[in-house]
Amino acid sequence: MPREFSRIDRIGDQMQRELAQLIQREVKDPRLGMVTVNAVKVSRDLGYADIYVSLLTTEELTAESPEVKDSISVLNRAAGFLRGQVGRAMKLRVIPQLRFHFDALQGYSRRMDSLIREAVGDKTPVERNDDSRGENQSENQSENQSDNQSNPESNP
Repeated sequence: MPREFSRIDRIGDQMQRELAQLIQREVKDPRLGMVTVNAVKVSRDLGYADIYVSLLTTEELTAESPEVKDSISVLNRAAGFLRGQVGRAMKLRVIPQLRFHFDALQGYSRRMDSLIREAVGDKTPVERNDDSRGENQSENQSENQSDNQSNPESNP
């Protein structure tokens, strides 16, 4: 039976989980905002790990935004500490060098979504009134119960 995921993929997934927890709990720099670890790509020889992060903000960010530059520089300075913590948690013989990058995929997907909405005409989806549906269901259930009570032969 062939393996579905390679060892490198499994290491990358585990590193993503560990780094997300470590960044949230251990890195105490005030310049670091709400960071999400989107992906980790590990090289085949475990020499490097490229970590793609995004920031939770209300405005659109690019790689040149000052908030992004500050957050990436904080993470790159903390890379040695994070590498040691990941090594202790994962118990690997070789721990990759960590390189942090801004992931612009979320901004790109928002832009594509807005372009699609413009092309379609920005129609709002049809609203469904769940309350009226629930009332109809309860009315149908009460009718079925009264039918079953009035006709005892059909009720086992």
